[in-house]
Amino acid sequence: MGNSSGISETELSLTEANQLFVMIFGDRVSRNVLAQWTNQGIRFSEDPETSMGLVQHEGGPCGVLAAIQAFVLKYLLFAPEESDNVVPNNLSNSGTRKVPENECLVTDILQSLSEEEKSRSLVRSMSEILFLCGRNETAVIASLNILDCDLLESEKVSVDEVIAKALESVSVESGSDLQKVLRVSTCTSLSSAVQKLENGLPIFRSRMGALLFLISALLSRGLKTVQEDRDDPSQPLVTAPFGHASQEIVNLLLSGSAVANVFDGNMDLGGGMFLKGISTNVKIGFLTLLESLNYCKVGQYLKNPCFPIWVVGSESHYTVLFSPDSKIQEQNELEEREAHIRRAFDAKDESGGGGFVSIEGFNQVIEETGIKLTREKTERLCGTGFAVWSEFWKVLLDLDNSLGGMKDYGTSGLMGEKVFDLYHFNGIAKSIGSSGNENSLIQRPRLTRLRVSVPPKWTSEELSADVADRYGPHLDQSGSDKCTSRVSEVRLAQHAPLVDCVRTRWSDALCNWEGDAPSIV
Repeated sequence: MGNSSGISETELSLTEANQLFVMIFGDRVSRNVLAQWTNQGIRFSEDPETSMGLVQHEGGPCGVLAAIQAFVLKYLLFAPEESDNVVPNNLSNSGTRKVPENECLVTDILQSLSEEEKSRSLVRSMSEILFLCGRNETAVIASLNILDCDLLESEKVSVDEVIAKALESVSVESGSDLQKVLRVSTCTSLSSAVQKLENGLPIFRSRMGALLFLISALLSRGLKTVQEDRDDPSQPLVTAPFGHASQEIVNLLLSGSAVANVFDGNMDLGGGMFLKGISTNVKIGFLTLLESLNYCKVGQYLKNPCFPIWVVGSESHYTVLFSPDSKIQEQNELEEREAHIRRAFDAKDESGGGGFVSIEGFNQVIEETGIKLTREKTERLCGTGFAVWSEFWKVLLDLDNSLGGMKDYGTSGLMGEKVFDLYHFNGIAKSIGSSGNENSLIQRPRLTRLRVSVPPKWTSEELSADVADRYGPHLDQSGSDKCTSRVSEVRLAQHAPLVDCVRTRWSDALCNWEGDAPSIV
């Protein structure tokens, strides 16, 4: 049934509810996994230092929370005006607000937000994601039909208490259980979606919040379309046996499409078979530890999002990496040329991100990018029957610009050197220790500042030289000072798995932080 507000409400049929439940959990899901996904609300941290962050108490739904968190940061840092005004359905890129680069000022901004400001950003973020899933035409919002309206309007009991009471007897173990408690609203305008989400925010704060938002995103995309997006629609979206959000869930929330892969475009396997990747620019990016382990290849779309914010994946958890300075996304001439060549190379890489292409594919890359190699160099690069990116790049660094190479883009390796700050947020908050141990440690949500130094692009000869030798003998006194500073920086660089993720975006990056190492698990 519809109304003049642009919102139509209905209930799922039993068939739809069964299809939805099996799509998410499969037909053999453990009680533990169901408990994880039905006991996680979308709530901000109560810790003052991380009050801008969504807190996670259960494993599994972190992929949903991290994606929402990333969009919340986009609104808080770069588009605060959109939190105050409803914008058109096309949600075009907004101008960015200049956020102070000083660490104290940045953290002050994030820690001094009012509850109203955070709630506005959360509602706008959820609306944007759902419209992204709904092709910027509609947003479907899943809610609960079990609430006592009289109690909700009572001044004696808080809304959160009413919802918690109503959910005490609710158990979701089948599609039939879902069908009994769900109410679905379809919004055809952003303003109507914002209104619906504002009114329903207490429901999303409840223990069913994360699951309700995932259901909303799937229904916004359309269950049939979600299955068409996927490479293997027979597998559940929540992975067994631990209940983690799949890459398909994360990709759906970041790009609007539930594809399983993170490379650019589609990979042709021959015989009419394709693996589907990201096919368009995205607002929020994605980096993963798995790429540093050579298990996958993240494409340029996800590595270079519109805003300098990335969901970060490990083997079992999702966190968020971001910068308050949009300039870190800017590329100089050398970096733009490298990105162009790399994208052409990756488009021919049929190894799933292994970093090598067939001889035929390599010849196509050379032609498309206007690179002129001698027959000797081409034969050397393809001597094993395929061409490897790392060897190809070394050749390009020493190849004249007039031949399509990189040698003449700068007079020294200092071309492209960058120093900037990144911030990492991990929203996990749970007891650590044996069951029943009153002295168990509590892992709190954590915001960590990383100082990042990205070394310059060097020629292959310079890359093989010692750091000190590379700087010292060739520079004057001023350069020697740079050398001393640089060597010290190398020695002080710290390492953690997060650094490996950063290096998939900025190769050879050096990172420093204060206190304990940032955790991506």
